[in-house]
Amino acid sequence: MKTVNQGFRLRRAVAVVVTSGTMLATGVLTAAPAQAVTTPSITAKGGFLMNSASGKTLYSKSADTTRLTASTTKIMTAKVVLGQKNLNLDAKVTIKKAYSDYIVSKGASSARLIVGDKVTVRQLLYGMMLPSGCDAAMALADKFGSGSTVSARTKNFIAKMNNMAKSLGMTKTHFDSFDGISNGSNYSTPRDLTKLARSAMKSSTFKTVVKAKSYKAKTVTKSGSTRTMATWSNTNTLLGWNGTLGVKTGSGSSAKYCLVFAATKNGESVVGAVLTSSSAANRTSDVKKLVNYGYAKIS
Repeated sequence: MKTVNQGFRLRRAVAVVVTSGTMLATGVLTAAPAQAVTTPSITAKGGFLMNSASGKTLYSKSADTTRLTASTTKIMTAKVVLGQKNLNLDAKVTIKKAYSDYIVSKGASSARLIVGDKVTVRQLLYGMMLPSGCDAAMALADKFGSGSTVSARTKNFIAKMNNMAKSLGMTKTHFDSFDGISNGSNYSTPRDLTKLARSAMKSSTFKTVVKAKSYKAKTVTKSGSTRTMATWSNTNTLLGWNGTLGVKTGSGSSAKYCLVFAATKNGESVVGAVLTSSSAANRTSDVKKLVNYGYAKIS
């Protein structure tokens, strides 16, 4: 009888172990999805992703390698403008022939501003950030730079851009233009541009501008009448996808395809950059992968 009882106790003990083991296994299976976040592979030569709230790095690929930035440069142009003391967004700027001549000489993207029209600073920000107008960028640089000529003022503005970069800890960035059309020394890194975007997105005005899919400006003509401009459409086709709310595209024969982006969903916010993607389609695919990965890493 004693032997039988011992056998019973033994079987009971084994059953407990097996049951506990099943519970442990079940626990592992339940936790697995949170652990199984696969690091994405992107085609862009450089990429970086950050938790917007904490500043923690979520993804990095050649994040500190300097590359051409194309029109993502305009983020800094906007940042410098919005950092001006006593800024009046409704102040009017008269469009000069020099801006039109510049666009023609560079074959640059344009907001189609009309010489002689008076355009507000706010409207110029939309004209620069949505259709990527280099004429709008030049108008802002001319307005907020110091000097006696357009050339001197735009040069002074670019110096302000570089000073701002230093203050933001963008240690591997240098600007030689206000719009990203490089004169031989306009470069940054995915990490630096992400730092810039994170800072810029703290401005409610900047955030409102870059998340707009379109904007229609009403300017004042030489005669004082109102001109309704053709609608400016945002070059960032990802807006609205999965919480995407910015920031700026860029493209060029050497820079290829770039995008600095920010997205927020269910309280989770990410910001990042991809530089030198081989095509617009690959750029979009890369950013989608990073946004989804960022959300999964934060949750």
